[in-house]
Amino acid sequence: MSVNISQQTVDDLLHRGVQEVIVSEHLEERLKSGDVLRIKFGIDPTSPNMHLGHTVPLRKLRQFQDASHQAVLIIGDATALIGDPTGRSETRNMLTKEAIEENKRSYLAQAGSILDLEKLEVHHNGEWFHPMQAAQFLALTSLVTVQQILQREDFQNRVNDPEHPLSAIELAYPIMQGYDSVMVKADVELGGHDQKLNLLMGRRIQRKFDMPEQDIMTVPLLIGTDGERKMSKSFENAISVQDSAEDMFAKTMSVPDSLIVNYFTLLTDVSSSEIAQISKSLIRDEANPRDVKARLGWEIAMGFHGADAADVARDAFDALFRDKKGPTEEQMVPVVIDGAEARLIDVLVLAGFVTSNGEAKRVIEQGGAKVNGEPVKDIGAMVSAGSTVQKGPRHFARVTN
Repeated sequence: MSVNISQQTVDDLLHRGVQEVIVSEHLEERLKSGDVLRIKFGIDPTSPNMHLGHTVPLRKLRQFQDASHQAVLIIGDATALIGDPTGRSETRNMLTKEAIEENKRSYLAQAGSILDLEKLEVHHNGEWFHPMQAAQFLALTSLVTVQQILQREDFQNRVNDPEHPLSAIELAYPIMQGYDSVMVKADVELGGHDQKLNLLMGRRIQRKFDMPEQDIMTVPLLIGTDGERKMSKSFENAISVQDSAEDMFAKTMSVPDSLIVNYFTLLTDVSSSEIAQISKSLIRDEANPRDVKARLGWEIAMGFHGADAADVARDAFDALFRDKKGPTEEQMVPVVIDGAEARLIDVLVLAGFVTSNGEAKRVIEQGGAKVNGEPVKDIGAMVSAGSTVQKGPRHFARVTN
């Protein structure tokens, strides 16, 4: 089978939403050669939910699929036992096999919202690591020196830090990721730019097995809705893949104007030429950022939920915030309490706005909760039946008994 693609497709593969390619000239030559390339991307099932930051490399993988290359998704059920140490200042708690099994079931379903699952080759790296004997694993680790692994800045910072020690098992993680590339015969590996040294390890391990070295392609880390830090659930600046269309649209509307073009590039199928026009119109003050952001929110919601759901999400947002009509009863989450009143903390949990009392306390203390339209920062506040409780700009509950 041979792949025939246009120069524009080659340019989009190599440059759109890409931070670095190693080796760019070699990969461009291979793309133009007509060879079907094996494009590898690995993800560890360390939590049950993906956010849009996780979809950036998945969208690049889909671009390769659409260009008739073979996408290879590795779900790291073995590496997840260690946890990727990239960028961490402390050892990650090891997950149980039960937690990993639960997480990986949801990962493939969520990845399916981006990838063509019928054409996707899927592996779990436990396929080759779980049966591996100790002698085999030791032989694998002998292919790389400690000095080579300690080239990573995050590892160097922890070597002499008694409060955040570097465990021996963490040193094995990049070696395991590199061996994955050997097992699937990867031609190209994708990853976030913070993964660069892990991806380079794949080249080194393949070389040790007398295999052609994979090219690597890194993509930018997506900045979260706060406009400051990378998207992360722990920073409360994430848009989840499993969010409703309404939540996706509304969260996108909270993104700083400075990120509009970046989000269009990394999270939508809008053409590069149109994005360039959008960028020019914003720079020249020829377009209202609010209107452009509404288009962005629609595109993101449409990508996961379809055009009809995106239309409904946009109209609901406009009614609530632009037209100041307030939430409809359909937008109110009903919360039934015992007695005449209940703790605000409990109402937030019962409404599903938070997952724990601790999270509810943080929301209240940070001014993220309102009762009958008035901000409440007292974690001991009580809510009477008949009240309206609000978390953030989008979540409303009606309290009844």
